[in-house]
Amino acid sequence: MNIAIVGTGYVGLVSGTCFAEMGADVTCVDVNQEKIDSLLKGIVPIYEPGLDEMVKRNVTACRLHFTTDLKSCLDSVEVVFSAVGTPPDEDGSADLQYVLAVAREFGANINKYTVLVTKSTVPVGTAMKVKAAVQEELDRRSEKIEFDVASNPEFLKEGAAISDFMTPDRVVVGTESERAQKIMSRLYKPFMLSGERMIFTDIPSAEMIKYAANSMLATRISFMNDIANLCEKVGADVNMVRKGIGSDTRIGKKFLYPGCGYGGSCFPKDVKALIKTAEKSGYDMKVLRAVEEVNERQKSILFDKLAQHYAGNLKGKTVTLWGLAFKPETDDMREAPALVLIDRLAVAGCTVKVYDPIAMQECRRRIGDKVIYCYDMYEAALDSDALLLVTEWKQFRLPSWAVLKKTMNTPLVIDGRNIYDRKDLLEMGFAYMCIGK
Repeated sequence: MNIAIVGTGYVGLVSGTCFAEMGADVTCVDVNQEKIDSLLKGIVPIYEPGLDEMVKRNVTACRLHFTTDLKSCLDSVEVVFSAVGTPPDEDGSADLQYVLAVAREFGANINKYTVLVTKSTVPVGTAMKVKAAVQEELDRRSEKIEFDVASNPEFLKEGAAISDFMTPDRVVVGTESERAQKIMSRLYKPFMLSGERMIFTDIPSAEMIKYAANSMLATRISFMNDIANLCEKVGADVNMVRKGIGSDTRIGKKFLYPGCGYGGSCFPKDVKALIKTAEKSGYDMKVLRAVEEVNERQKSILFDKLAQHYAGNLKGKTVTLWGLAFKPETDDMREAPALVLIDRLAVAGCTVKVYDPIAMQECRRRIGDKVIYCYDMYEAALDSDALLLVTEWKQFRLPSWAVLKKTMNTPLVIDGRNIYDRKDLLEMGFAYMCIGK
């Protein structure tokens, strides 16, 4: 089966590569010539475990191709996926200019029945705009070519995107046509051999499912952060609370871990976009507004704890950050708590030393030399007045506390992900602070 995917960002590249891995002939299209040239050389522009090898393998097998010219492959494909960016506008709503540009190019160049599938996260009602844009181009050409539009939102976790795509817990497809449904069923059939997990809906419902899913997960995180902050004030232990409520099957254990706030490309953007969608429909999403407010406040909690420890006197202190990415197994720093923390530390007059296994280059691209970049976790902690764990990379889980005790100016650990044992650190002579205890 031949398909095209427009957009070689995180979603487009992972999706295209995984479809190729299952035997489809995939052409990935992007307007960025430099990015396409790099991909043709086997250079992958994003970090995702296992993606480099899979891209190279499928390029070698001639199942994965890269081009800047969508028109050149339209006559040979049955499905075109639109996986371009939908960045937030100034008011928080999703910017659809790239989605509609793909629709117009599709309409201007198709010569046979083809399905245009939106894989980008878009507000409810976008499919109607896409359909209208395609039809407008066909009318301009005076052509009567049949086509269908569909919505196929992605549910990929950064750091586990390949396994999520290859063994999905569900595949949601919104469509108006039985013909398009059959094509999408055939495309996803290789991923369903262990059990049928396709959910077909109307298009508006498919568009809403993505936003609702991410907003629910964001809500759970902010709720637990709120509970954790209250636990500190009343003398409860949030880890015990988490276990207690997580054992209720109606609640479950996932996404109940408190921390220093969520970030990334999805949750912040999608919560804002859903709030804005509701506003345009005359409805106020009060719960999501609170979710957003709690999360923004939580991004400063490690700074607040540090300031509390030093009674507000932070000028001249050297502070170490372990972790920069918004989560492990990615270099993504979009909306990362580390960025807020670095800003507040700099304003307070601190020297900031950082180490992240993957995201150092991305951090330098974003903020330049605002911090001191270190080549390993122990160099970062040398002569430090505080060690702040921001991202729970595996290599941070069992550090040599003896080395840290000898090399830090002040043995203070502020654990933003609750991965260390308070009793152990206190016995070794560290001051220790975490979230919710």
